[in-house]
Amino acid sequence: MSGGPPDPADAGDLPTWRIRGGTLDLRRPHILGVLNVTPDSFSDGGVHLDPRTAARRAEELAEQGADLVDIGAESTRPGAAPVSAEDEWSRLEPVLRRLQGLLSVPISIDTTKAEVAARALELGVSVINDVSGLRADPAIAGLAAETGAGLIVMHRRGDPRTMQRDVEYEDLIGEIRASLAESLSVAEGAGCGPSQTVVDPGIGFGKSPEGSLRLLARLGELRSLGRPIMVGPSRKSFIGKVLELSVEERLEATLAACVVALERGARLFRVHDVRAVRRALDMADSIQQAANDGGRMTLVG
Repeated sequence: MSGGPPDPADAGDLPTWRIRGGTLDLRRPHILGVLNVTPDSFSDGGVHLDPRTAARRAEELAEQGADLVDIGAESTRPGAAPVSAEDEWSRLEPVLRRLQGLLSVPISIDTTKAEVAARALELGVSVINDVSGLRADPAIAGLAAETGAGLIVMHRRGDPRTMQRDVEYEDLIGEIRASLAESLSVAEGAGCGPSQTVVDPGIGFGKSPEGSLRLLARLGELRSLGRPIMVGPSRKSFIGKVLELSVEERLEATLAACVVALERGARLFRVHDVRAVRRALDMADSIQQAANDGGRMTLVG
């Protein structure tokens, strides 16, 4: 184990992300479509509890342009109660079984439990998305190393019940960067290669609305971690607080947050409204490419 993640000159610009079964080319932005099979998630809780409905939604997300489908069965909204591994798996298993051999894109599993992740990997999952940053169950790191699964580590304070009680930071970016560096060191120590890991600063997780705005504004400072950056601003409460909008009215602001994050170095985006975000990111990415290649037109597809 080394003393921490590398800090290359082109940190955050790694061209590929190695996941179970292959690699993703991150020279273009990638989208993780959100699929919650929970009764209480803040945006779509209860909508996809039926496995048939959930499987259809997963197919829709892929058709709309998602590069991966991120499936979660335990709500991580502020104040959410914990769910046992048994209950979490009872929601996930029928959905994953229905999707075996059916979905055209890889599946990411949103869990903090190694037991649940291991079962999901047996059913073909390619990525583990751990919103605890390996703090809830560090065994997830060894599981990713053993199976070659992609691994996303996110920053948050505490757990869903406690994370919004303390949202003040002396050094917001510095503390988030240090916490993510610790998560990466745990992953590296378990045998995960740098090309397997992605960092997520956790917008809205233990942050005030003002903190989430500052985090997006200064996102590029996290590129020094030397890993691709994922963001999840989709329909978050900070948008509602800033613009006084309900969850259903936050699409345009989500698009703005995603485009700003892309400009500041994010390569992966976890969102609900895949089709709209896909179009916005592809247009913004084409503009960026035109600037980089001397103005030659760049076409998507």
